[in-house]
Amino acid sequence: MKKRKKQLRNRMIIAAAFALLLVLIAILAPVIAPNDPYKTSAALIRKAPSAAYLFGTDNLGRCVLSRVLIGARTTIASTFFLVAISFAVGILIGMMCGYFGGIIDGLLMRLADLMLAFPQMVVAIAVAGILGGGLGGAMLALGITMWTSFARLARSHTLAIKNEPYIMAAKLQGKNSFQILFTHIFPNILEPVLVNALTQIGTTMIGISGLSFLGLGVVAPQAEWGSMISEARAYIQIAPWAVLFPAAATVLTITVFNYLGDAVMEYRDAD
Repeated sequence: MKKRKKQLRNRMIIAAAFALLLVLIAILAPVIAPNDPYKTSAALIRKAPSAAYLFGTDNLGRCVLSRVLIGARTTIASTFFLVAISFAVGILIGMMCGYFGGIIDGLLMRLADLMLAFPQMVVAIAVAGILGGGLGGAMLALGITMWTSFARLARSHTLAIKNEPYIMAAKLQGKNSFQILFTHIFPNILEPVLVNALTQIGTTMIGISGLSFLGLGVVAPQAEWGSMISEARAYIQIAPWAVLFPAAATVLTITVFNYLGDAVMEYRDAD
């Protein structure tokens, strides 16, 4: 058992190291990008990968490597921000519903059930289409359904512990409901909800890139992996590198964060 636990811990550390590396690359992208990601050049249109342009150039003569690096900032930062907001909103709603119950609990949980009845991307595409695209619209479209998983998880854990003896003791000490929620319940439900947040990073990244690919997310010329793939797909046969490198970056990043989420979940369940 101890050996298994150690293996899982090592796996989690390795996954976290790769995830941290990707985050650092995104943060340092403007510094390490070899060229201006938005500078066009008629003389450099669809140049194959070379020493000067390691990932080649796109249909407007822009450096694909530089755009992939800058796109990492857009994709990873927007994903983290959206997961954080959904986490905060979901855990707050879940704790309130689980602790107080009543009509509000019933209404919000039925709303969550309604949201979960439809595929997330279908709802996101519909909302993003109404909002007219843009990164903010794409994030709002995905966030409309994302909070539900956090809320339901937080609610179930709140229901499980709200009648524990230490909660009763806090009430006898004269603490009000909000003090109990944020000093006793919140710390005890934080771990499972955080683990769920880690598993949502990859899914959210797919959603943002997917909406951008469909023209409902990031607006050109802003660099983002999904929009880069969408722009380059028209000439994939003559310049496949313009599609393959942002696609590879997307797959690699999603794989790393999904692996991290799975590793943390397995390590936690091994206790």
